[in-house]
Amino acid sequence: MPPTLLPSDTDARWEALLTRDARADGRFVYAVRTTGVYCRPSCAARTPRRENVTFHADGATARAAGFRPCLRCRPDEPPQAQRRREAVARACRVIESAETPPALADLARAAGMSPFHFHRIFREVTGVTPAAFARAQRASRLAKALPGASSVTGALYEAGYAAPSRFYAEAGDRLGMAPSRYRKGGAGARIRFGVGACSLGAILVAATETGLCAILLGDDPDALVRDLQDRFPAAELVGGDAAFEHWMARAVGLVEAPGLAHDLPLDIGGTAFQQRVWQALRAIPPGTTATYADVARAIGAPGSSRAVALACGANALAVAIPCHRVVRSDGSLSGYRWGVARKRDLLTREGVP
Repeated sequence: MPPTLLPSDTDARWEALLTRDARADGRFVYAVRTTGVYCRPSCAARTPRRENVTFHADGATARAAGFRPCLRCRPDEPPQAQRRREAVARACRVIESAETPPALADLARAAGMSPFHFHRIFREVTGVTPAAFARAQRASRLAKALPGASSVTGALYEAGYAAPSRFYAEAGDRLGMAPSRYRKGGAGARIRFGVGACSLGAILVAATETGLCAILLGDDPDALVRDLQDRFPAAELVGGDAAFEHWMARAVGLVEAPGLAHDLPLDIGGTAFQQRVWQALRAIPPGTTATYADVARAIGAPGSSRAVALACGANALAVAIPCHRVVRSDGSLSGYRWGVARKRDLLTREGVP
């Protein structure tokens, strides 16, 4: 139950009413004497006169005082943001369990929204469109089915692809390699790697034919190698030759001077959402920082700050994809895959106070 109102809360609650602050929903309601109605702080109704407003801890208290709930904002129901999240969560479960991707109109109808409105809300909550989410789910089902399937084609149909060509066109982005190779656990993929030292500890650099696929930092070189093996369990891992030393040197140089621009070719895997986040991270200028909310807004998904944080944590290309430049909303340093101390050191090298 929300806490009992204190006199000192009044000014802050009036300010929340004036700004229609949805963050205050569920913390209190306000009632208007001239209408006899009580509302949630974010209600879009016309702003009442201050002298006609009283604040109440919850709807029950307001009803006891003789007020009735607003039919527009429905203050006794969960906040709109929560209702939207729940509607999207239900839609995600429908997509996950469907043999073929449901039509947008059907998903919107079940959520009680127009297709346009549902599409926008779904993207705000998840960071991707319903179609992109459905594609990711099919790709995930395929990834699980391939190792035990008798054929790639059979696994494609089982995963919900109407035509194999629809998947093969995007196989590299979805699996990071050809489906037949993925079915064999990555066997045949050749990854060169090297382990060295830098001022932040041990560093592992790995590359495919496309470009760098990992820049890992840590204290234990053996642990970094195990991390690489876990990422590519059936790939052929080859120790870097003399020519690979060039890549090692450039990666180490990037760590030593993280503020300098680089043109290293990168082999970036990840989901569609992760790739959008990582691209936004590369746009953060050296010597500056951005919050998770800033990045979420930059990719057009303002409600996905938590998902942005998870995407930062999944980044395997230290410094090349500068997730160290992302901080909490209060400017403090949050968790960093390779340790907060390294994050602070990298920012200091870029001139961030």
